[in-house]
Amino acid sequence: MAYVIGIDTGGTFTDAFVADQHNRLAAAKTPSTPPDFATGFLTAIDELAAELGIPVRELLANTDYLVHGTTSTLNALVTGDVAQVGFLTTRGHADSISIMNLEGRYAGLGSDDIQHMARTAKPASLVPRHRIREIDERVDYQGRVVVPLDEDGVRTAVRDLLADGAEAIAVSLLWSFRNPAHEQRVRAIVREEAPEVYVALSSEVSPRIREYPRNVTTIMNTQVGPRLGSYLRPLEAELRERGLTGALLVMQGSGGCVTAADAPAHAITTIGSVLTGGVVGCTRMAASLGHDKVISTDMGGTTFLVGLVVDGKPVTTTSTILNQYTISTPMVDVHTIGAGGGAIAWVDLGGNLRVGPRSAGARPGPACYGEGGWEPTVTDADLVLGIINPDNFLGGRKKLDVQLSRDAIDKVVATPLGMSVEDAAAAIYAIQNAQTADLVRKVVVNSGQDPRDFTLYAFGGAGPMHCASYSADLGVKEVVVPLGSTAAVFSAYGLAASDIVLTAEQSQPVAMPVAAETANEVFTGLERELERRLAEQGLTFSAISYEREADIRYTMQLAEVATPVPGGELSDESVEQLGRDFEASYEALYGKGSGFPDAGLQLITYRVRATGILQIQPELPEHGTLPGNPATSGEREVLLDVRTGRQPAAIYDYRALGAGHEIEGPAVVEAPTTTVALPPGTQATVDRLGNLVIRFPERKEHS
Repeated sequence: MAYVIGIDTGGTFTDAFVADQHNRLAAAKTPSTPPDFATGFLTAIDELAAELGIPVRELLANTDYLVHGTTSTLNALVTGDVAQVGFLTTRGHADSISIMNLEGRYAGLGSDDIQHMARTAKPASLVPRHRIREIDERVDYQGRVVVPLDEDGVRTAVRDLLADGAEAIAVSLLWSFRNPAHEQRVRAIVREEAPEVYVALSSEVSPRIREYPRNVTTIMNTQVGPRLGSYLRPLEAELRERGLTGALLVMQGSGGCVTAADAPAHAITTIGSVLTGGVVGCTRMAASLGHDKVISTDMGGTTFLVGLVVDGKPVTTTSTILNQYTISTPMVDVHTIGAGGGAIAWVDLGGNLRVGPRSAGARPGPACYGEGGWEPTVTDADLVLGIINPDNFLGGRKKLDVQLSRDAIDKVVATPLGMSVEDAAAAIYAIQNAQTADLVRKVVVNSGQDPRDFTLYAFGGAGPMHCASYSADLGVKEVVVPLGSTAAVFSAYGLAASDIVLTAEQSQPVAMPVAAETANEVFTGLERELERRLAEQGLTFSAISYEREADIRYTMQLAEVATPVPGGELSDESVEQLGRDFEASYEALYGKGSGFPDAGLQLITYRVRATGILQIQPELPEHGTLPGNPATSGEREVLLDVRTGRQPAAIYDYRALGAGHEIEGPAVVEAPTTTVALPPGTQATVDRLGNLVIRFPERKEHS
């Protein structure tokens, strides 16, 4: 028996999924265990073995690979629990990370915050000034050495940084992506001085033009690389002790994984690790259901995540912003807000009700958990409104206390605002749905797409309770709630279904049309680099594929658009077509007539993405059919629409539903790991995979 396992460690719950080569599936959901997340990880494996009815050692001994989505790097950067980094850069450029390209006060902030510039501030410096050293060297834009590397000066700088407490060294020199020789020599000197010290080079971490984001990316990679290694090494050792014989893989923000041994060297690529599993799962399921455009929405206990799948592929981005710093690393474009089931409701100084972004997390959790939480959360509101059955939370494994929820809402929201507890809970529910809908709309429209062309997938423990409401005014075709064997562990399924994905890029700015010979040479070199890295993973692939793209811009603009490039030998004609493809993409993003062809075009960065297809690909099984109409398991008063208030809703046990069964709202479907709310006016059908497909029959179809 050969198994694949996916384990997604979130801020509140740890989700686990397992499949074997015969498509036998099992899932488990356990509380996360901060700060020692490894404990929750290992508990999830115990739960999977119990679900399969086999010993843990037998499960792990027959596991081909285990894919881990971890919050380790993201949490470290957000909380500041990172390695003390020393930074080496070219003489005269020590202040680039504090100047922040003049964007530090507003990068990543919403429009409301930017409008109040006096209240904005730069984030804390990534590296204190006393742990930055400038070294004498210079490479020009063509990669020619203008000033030789002062090796004695480098050695002195390294010794100073180590004496000052640096635990790791980040190296980012000017134009090193055109000629990395100086950076490579600096690393050799560091290893001569301190062989065990972690070193990262910008020419390997982010070989892309623009000094500031390249510096930031290299420094952040250096901050979290040692921590990721110190988390993964003992975890892998414990798994080996328990019997794991296959590979431990780590999910990346790019939508694919790497081996645990390779991950620390490219640690920055894992910051989106727990954000992308769901998007990968949506991609797999969309291929099975024939959906070419999907909005992926994942509402867990802490966050609400939104990503897109277009033409069967996750939408990616070449950079992201974290803590107001710009990071240059390709990843699936996932947007997040603090609006999960554990999002805390509170009243601000102006008397306005807010929901999130703070979360009750796994501990103490919502008030209804009875574990010391006293602030009301979205989950508490769902419980008071009758959506959640207090005796059937997580399949009955955890009993919830309705009175604790009512008391928390009364104290923090209802009494201060002069409302009843019921009305306060309804207001929390409505605000939660409105802010999640706003994020979905923003993500889709900003990508140049129309929500009415999409199917929305809703998963995570809390997502199915709210999806029909936050989807109602978006105009999406339909809402799919994965309720088969994946249910509330859909992200973990996505991890198990992922492949090895590696990316290589190289900036070589040039006016277009670039010579086909030059483009072929660069792409071939990148593919050879990826071929080597794939071989280093030590895994067997059923197939390997390469995808190319180029970042192109109008001359003198600052923002590029990633444009797909065909594989194989490029001709001058195909390079010219690439320019036309860029202009079409630019218009789709920014509107007809927004381009300026007379300015000319520039190709800035070449990029190749390699995918190694792993041999076991979990397939979701067909859901069985059951005769007759679905039988209800009862009825209760539920508030599913603030406009209609409480009304009787039919309650269905998902386990009694078969493919083809239809349900009309108002209704509630209770599954072992989640609950689906169907407001009045909605209709739902169980599809062939066991998903609940929600439609809005009163809505006019988009033509």
